[in-house]
Amino acid sequence: MPRMLDVSDAVRAEIGDEEADRLLAGENAPGSYDCTSCRTPGDSEQERTSTVLFVGDETAVLAFAHASCLPSQVVQVTEEQLQGAVRSIGGVAAAGEPQQTAPEQAVLGVTSGLVLIEGELHPALVVEPTSPIVRPGSIGAGDDFLPLLIEQGFMPVTELASVPPVLHGWSVLLAVGRLHAVLQPSANGGQPVAWWQAHQPLQVTDSWRAAANKHQQVLMFAAPVGSIGRQPREDLLRGSLDQAAAQGKLVAAALPLAGT
Repeated sequence: MPRMLDVSDAVRAEIGDEEADRLLAGENAPGSYDCTSCRTPGDSEQERTSTVLFVGDETAVLAFAHASCLPSQVVQVTEEQLQGAVRSIGGVAAAGEPQQTAPEQAVLGVTSGLVLIEGELHPALVVEPTSPIVRPGSIGAGDDFLPLLIEQGFMPVTELASVPPVLHGWSVLLAVGRLHAVLQPSANGGQPVAWWQAHQPLQVTDSWRAAANKHQQVLMFAAPVGSIGRQPREDLLRGSLDQAAAQGKLVAAALPLAGT
């Protein structure tokens, strides 16, 4: 039975024609698999299946997804993210570029919610690390999380009175109603790389997704460890954001939406 596999040109370029042809012939492709996007079972003999290649600094992992969930593509991730994903199936733990050299591996906590600005609800992501972020190569116990983001183009926020400006080159990857990653420009000008990536895609509410599709962008707010906390309700989240802004501990940007 022929495999119903999609191998994109980008994936083929990475793995080579010989390996791609073996996959398409069914020699190396699994019949059944767990979709790397929605985590539910799939069958490459019964339904169209995408090959998704996750590429780290030294390692590459080929995964499979329902074609209805994700197209065949190459996803650049950090080596730490890739190794973590290989070790752990399920759970959300992700580390972005800024904290790779931190003495204690930081994890970026990401909370989604709707934020009311100028009388309109906007989809938002609030990012707060679990420990201080130090600048790569620096010695000391400071926290450079906000300065690092400001250098990337995020703007300090003193109050949530207006929508922050769009940060071009960055984007939020949403696929089939689930949050997959926050992407940033590649240092070498290639494909965007994951600044934060969920090991297991995060479900968002229908109202959040509807607002994201309406505005075609997501507001990202970031604050140092201990500024926001895990708030169970959106009104409490908004209160924490207002407080962090008033204390000069908040940066923000509007990130274009990638996906649906």
